[in-house]
Amino acid sequence: MEKITSFTIDHLKLLPGIYVSRKDAVGAETVTTFDIRMTRPNYEPVMNTAEIHTIEHLAATFLRNHPQYGPKTVYFGPMGCRTGFYLLLSGDYESKDIVPLMKEMFLFIRDFDGEVPGACAKDCGNFRDMNLPMANYLADKFLKEVLENIGNERLIYPE
Repeated sequence: MEKITSFTIDHLKLLPGIYVSRKDAVGAETVTTFDIRMTRPNYEPVMNTAEIHTIEHLAATFLRNHPQYGPKTVYFGPMGCRTGFYLLLSGDYESKDIVPLMKEMFLFIRDFDGEVPGACAKDCGNFRDMNLPMANYLADKFLKEVLENIGNERLIYPE
């Protein structure tokens, strides 16, 4: 079998950032998959499941309620390696196109206080596995270290 595209990216050179992972034609539409890489693979500790789960609930809620991107949001969810998330949007985008959206989203997560949307037994299959303070912290870290002054080295996959 051929290696899938995401396994051909040199994870030893990959920095936290926002990358276009792939673009797929679905009928007449293009779906752009973004790699929202929050920790440096194989160098930094990975995120724990509780904060990943919390970020997932908050980001998905934010994105699906966004006035512009809500109808274009196909999926938001964690990577198995726990270094980031995938965001799938209907449309043909480049990484730089969604930087303002990511700033908005991570500000929302950083500043969120209260009951995490969907964090109850009726709505979620593992509602106890949440860590809002750590999700707030990681969102702030990503904003400060990546999004505030993002350059091409964090928008285009390394060669």
